[in-house]
This record gives sequence, C-alpha cells and structure tokens, in this order.
Amino acid sequence: MTAATSDPFRDAARAYFIYGVVYWIGGVYLAFHGVGARGTRTGAGIAWIVLGLVLVVGIPYLLRRRRAWFERWVLSRRDFARIVALLMAVRAFEVLRVAVRPVTATVPAPWGGDLTVRAGAIVFFVVTVLALGFVSRAAWGPGEVR
Repeated sequence: MTAATSDPFRDAARAYFIYGVVYWIGGVYLAFHGVGARGTRTGAGIAWIVLGLVLVVGIPYLLRRRRAWFERWVLSRRDFARIVALLMAVRAFEVLRVAVRPVTATVPAPWGGDLTVRAGAIVFFVVTVLALGFVSRAAWGPGEVR
C-alpha cells in the first residue's frame, strides 16, 4: 500500500466511529429529554446508552485491522463489514422515514430554542449515508481476500 492509497477498512472504522459518536451523543441527548423508544434515564434507558457506547468503540475496533480470534471464530472482516453496512442501510431508511414525516415533535436545543426532530433526522441521515459509503467500500470493494 502506498501513501496515495488508503486501507478501506481503516477508513470504514474511522467513518463508523464518527457516525457512532454522532448517534451516541444524539441518543443520549434525546434520552435525557425523554424522547425515543428508550427515552429514560433509568434502567433500560441507561442500558441502551451503555450498549451504544460499546458499539461505538467495538465495531471500529473490529473493522480497523484483522483480529485472528474474531476471524477464526466469528466472521471475516469483510463479512462483518457487510453485515454492518446492511444494518446501517436499515438505519438510514428508518431515519429517512422520520425526516419525511409531515409532522414531527420538537426538543429543546442545546443552544436555546427548539430543534425539530425532522432537522435532527436529516443530520443523522446524512451522517449515516456518508459512513455507509465508507463501510460499503470496505465490504464490497476490491482487496482483503485471504
């Protein structure tokens, strides 16, 4: 690999990490405002916040470089990237559905005023699609055959 080319799995790990951080911060913010399926600060809500943080760190860790124990007992890195990409595509579709709803709720914006759920969903959709491009490139692109 030369300086002009980059490792698509390393790029996918970085993109997923950024995507994950954006989603995690958004999810925590919404949970602390009582919004969402697990919008609570007790029990199940906190468990989902912790699980989200584990995924934000764990998925890029597995994508970034080969892990012999993972590839031997679970999946190849390419197959793992394909599963992650498919799950991200489902997430993008669901967020897009929220973004195109005719009426959405609002939450208090961190800087004051209100923020519509639609505006947040549009930001999340764009971030998801961008990260999905990097993960898809690693999952279905050339290379990584062993």
